[in-house]
Amino acid sequence: MALREEIEKQGNWLFKKRSYLPLLLTPVFIYLIRNVGQIEYEFGDKVENFFEVSCVSISFLGLFLRCLVSGYAPEGTSGRNTKDQYAKSLNTTGIYSLMRHPLYLGNFIIFFGIVLFLESWWVSIICTMVFWFYYERIIFSEEEFLRKQFGNQYLEWAKRTHAFLPNFKNWQKPSLRFSFKKVFKKEYSGFFAIIVVTTLLEFLAPIFIKGKAGLSLGWLIFFTTGFIIYLILLLLKTKTSLLNADTSK
Repeated sequence: MALREEIEKQGNWLFKKRSYLPLLLTPVFIYLIRNVGQIEYEFGDKVENFFEVSCVSISFLGLFLRCLVSGYAPEGTSGRNTKDQYAKSLNTTGIYSLMRHPLYLGNFIIFFGIVLFLESWWVSIICTMVFWFYYERIIFSEEEFLRKQFGNQYLEWAKRTHAFLPNFKNWQKPSLRFSFKKVFKKEYSGFFAIIVVTTLLEFLAPIFIKGKAGLSLGWLIFFTTGFIIYLILLLLKTKTSLLNADTSK
């Protein structure tokens, strides 16, 4: 098998498993929890709190980028399907007129904010390299699919649009109006995942540092509020039709 086909095959396999493979990093995160709190030890509570808020904010910035994509995406594009590559149309407006892979960039920013929370510069570098190797193959297989599916239309778009670096000169108004319903329906799980992971790291870190677990009032409010929002959106999605988006222009 030629290298191109081999990489595409690997990418298709990773595409199908992309929701679960990151969980393999869980033991690494658990081991590195002991680093959380080192900034507090060196510089005090205020610096530690500022750093943690910054890390969470970075992750939510990545989620915000995903929300911008989801809110404008036509049906049949930018989906969460894991069985096979699928696209009803080639989306080249809105965020996709600036870059080809805004969702994956959003995923990286979310991931990077969580990795920074571990307070280890070398872990951040290694995890960035692992993330790039992981998504490079997924992106390659996805682009091969789009190339076969849309031909010259895709090639012309790819020629003028960078994979990740936005070119604001290429901006084209989204073809659809923004839909909060789409955002709530697609991104509620990612929203709560950020809250769960960062809260869990904050909860477990004192076990390694002080021998006991605990959360400040601020973290308890942060987690409880996130859980309530997540539960409401989950019920709206599964028990009602309120989040069924209007796809008209």
